[in-house]
Amino acid sequence: MAKYVGAIDQGTTSTRFIVFDRSGRVVSVAQKEHEQIYPNPGWVEHEPEEIWTRTREVMAEAMKKHDLQPSDLAAIGITNQRETTVVWNRKTGKPVANALVWQDTRVANYVSEFAKSGGQDCFRGKTGLPLTTYFSGLKIRWVLENVRGVRELAESGDVLFGNIDSFLVWHLTGGPNGGIHVTDVTNASRTQLMNLDTLSWDQEMLAAFGIPQAMLPEIRSSSEVYGQARESSIKDVAIAGILGDQQAALVGQTCFEPGEAKNTYGTGCFLLMNTGTRKIDSKSGLLTTVGYKFGDQPAHYALEGSIAITGALVQWVRDNLGLIQKSSDIEALAKTVKDNGGVYFVPAFSGLYAPYWKDNARGVITGLTRYANKGHLARAALEATAFQTRDVLEAMEKDSGIKLDVLRADGGMVDDELLMQFQADILNRPVVRPVTKDATTALGAAYAAGLAVGYFKDLKDLRTNWRVDHTWNSNLENGKREEMYKLWKRAVTRSFDWVS
Repeated sequence: MAKYVGAIDQGTTSTRFIVFDRSGRVVSVAQKEHEQIYPNPGWVEHEPEEIWTRTREVMAEAMKKHDLQPSDLAAIGITNQRETTVVWNRKTGKPVANALVWQDTRVANYVSEFAKSGGQDCFRGKTGLPLTTYFSGLKIRWVLENVRGVRELAESGDVLFGNIDSFLVWHLTGGPNGGIHVTDVTNASRTQLMNLDTLSWDQEMLAAFGIPQAMLPEIRSSSEVYGQARESSIKDVAIAGILGDQQAALVGQTCFEPGEAKNTYGTGCFLLMNTGTRKIDSKSGLLTTVGYKFGDQPAHYALEGSIAITGALVQWVRDNLGLIQKSSDIEALAKTVKDNGGVYFVPAFSGLYAPYWKDNARGVITGLTRYANKGHLARAALEATAFQTRDVLEAMEKDSGIKLDVLRADGGMVDDELLMQFQADILNRPVVRPVTKDATTALGAAYAAGLAVGYFKDLKDLRTNWRVDHTWNSNLENGKREEMYKLWKRAVTRSFDWVS
């Protein structure tokens, strides 16, 4: 019997392949970065073939590192950066253009065009999503209208669309030679083309955006056998789980009950609350999305607060300002001062996501005096993540009617003790970091794949794997907490309507 389960974790900046044992412990891992391409202001691209190459490399490296054979793996799951849009030729496997990354804002004119006739929430009832540059649908439209000859090929089904999950599954299962063109409900729910009630492509949305259904993948559950891998390092292993990265973290954190929530601190921040089989339509600027669907069981929905820039702000402080040598240095720099010195940093570099949804906002630093120094800037950069999380959490509690008792935290930033303590302080509730803290998305994909093939028995089996590493409790005086949050909210308003 196979001893392990594997997961491809294809993220915004890098790709990992991780092998887990039955207890959720990491057995082997390999990781490689890929290029970030910025052709114009607001445009963000990835080269899909580079991502496919990196995926093959990390799979081979992780398997070799632990001397593993394909027969050692029960199944493989895939988790991916969501909304990033790939369009490729079915016959050759070649992309017709670079992938349009979720952060890309080139479709802003489309957003304005549709909003004029129906407002920003005109599609929210069907899709759970507001009109914004974030989602895949309008990115597909841009490719169809701006890459010569693609629309005709799309209408005949010779050009295919997929988020990164679909692109990888298609290549893993044969590519031009019989590759399987599928996606799961979580990724489909991020295209703004899927009806949240029927879990199928919505004909009215396709007509509104001018997208031929022939180019779209088949929508499947998050946990089932889609096909067998043909890639040599994992040949004949079942591809059996797909989850968008933030939904994968929800599963990896075993948030299976309504009201349980997690926040992933990565390039951006993504707070998701499981709302069970009940779809809650947000009135507070959140997204309604599919949390997961395991096989034939009913779909579980989630409320999501998406924050565009958190870890990316630390990278900006490193690369654009040169205040630190590496991202992890920001905590030490922030600790050189006792507080933020009145400085507030709103990182609306590509607009504001939840709960504001303002594409025309831009980043601002407020409260500067001669007293402020680089330590205060570093501290304000970290605090921006915590403040944005509170914005989202308050909206989530308002929509759901559920008060969150504890926030489960994971992702690359959770090793920053200063940030995690301030997060507990500004929320006035415990923040919990699990033992598996920086591989939670991959673990969720592995769980989905393992469930599909019987490697894991049931959800109770998964819950036994979840263990607490550290808990932070608030120690900030309430008056100070509310004063700081009031100033943060004032700073946010300064970022509004910067681009006309």
